[in-house]
Amino acid sequence: MLKKEIKEIMKFILVMLFCFALFFPATAKAQRRDYLTEEEIELIRDNQQIDFRIGVLTKAIDRRFLVINNDASQAKQIAKDEEKWGELPKGSRPLLLWNIERILQKAIDDIDDVAAHTKTDGEFFPKAIFKLTDACQIYIPKLKTILYSSTDEKEKGSLIGALDSCSQIIEASSKVSRETLKDGKKKKNE
Repeated sequence: MLKKEIKEIMKFILVMLFCFALFFPATAKAQRRDYLTEEEIELIRDNQQIDFRIGVLTKAIDRRFLVINNDASQAKQIAKDEEKWGELPKGSRPLLLWNIERILQKAIDDIDDVAAHTKTDGEFFPKAIFKLTDACQIYIPKLKTILYSSTDEKEKGSLIGALDSCSQIIEASSKVSRETLKDGKKKKNE
């Protein structure tokens, strides 16, 4: 009699483990959150040329700063962009700062990928580098202001990561001459 009860208990435990194993991946996927909106992802897919892609990524970061700063003065521009870009991203300030950190890392990864697989002395690569560098020079003071006023450790971690990415981008851009960019424009006009 005891053996039968033990078999039933073991059978019940195995069924529960099987059900849990089926449910767990769905739960993990449901909790995962992308750092870009669906519309932003589509714009990135549509813009494969590196300078355009970097433009999309920097605009995505700018949109998060609008939400963080609650900047109502941009209402007309936000309404105009809504058709193409969708609604502004939603989420808590720590989540939006995490998004910014991830988007900057994606921009670095995209530029590294282009550098590894294509010719970097063309017109588009330097344009992308300097577009991102110029944006980072604007982001650094904003990120530092938030960092100095933040008491949340998650926020601080994301801010430090984003500041580090900005510093890496600016440092890497010093290895690319702005003359390359000017030469590319001259060649195009000739």
